[in-house]
Amino acid sequence: MEVVLEILKYTVPSAIIFVGVYFILKSFFENEQRKRELAFRNDNYKLITPVKLQAYERMVLFLERANLSNLVMRTYSGGMSSNVLHSSMLASIRQEYEHNIALQLYIPTVTWKMIKSSKEETIKVINNCADQLNSNATGLELSQFILELAGKVKTTPTEIALEALKSELNKTF
Repeated sequence: MEVVLEILKYTVPSAIIFVGVYFILKSFFENEQRKRELAFRNDNYKLITPVKLQAYERMVLFLERANLSNLVMRTYSGGMSSNVLHSSMLASIRQEYEHNIALQLYIPTVTWKMIKSSKEETIKVINNCADQLNSNATGLELSQFILELAGKVKTTPTEIALEALKSELNKTF
């Protein structure tokens, strides 16, 4: 019995110290892991922030270029037929969109869907305007028709998407 008590005198305090050291080390390593994760996030934030800002800038540029008034002014040149102007405007929108499609990685899904919807609505408006004119109409007639329609609308799809993009940018930064 004395031998058991003698063994317990040494093992119980050792076990208590072992458990205490175990929890202290566990807490220390968890804190170190949190510090490493925080440092990693901060480093990523420093790297991603400029790229995200560029993505927002590129999408603002896309939306401004896809705005009906700006699009007409940029693509119309004297002597164009309405068919040539129509296809030129559609090609311009699609080309610009495809050039910026990878930016959806940096823009929230809801905002990206608004941008995509804006592009599709703008294309629908252009197609509807072109369909309402006769086949031998001039580019000037189509451009005037589109500009008149854009002037009548309170807010265009691109303006709505642009406001959503600005709002998202303000929330993010």
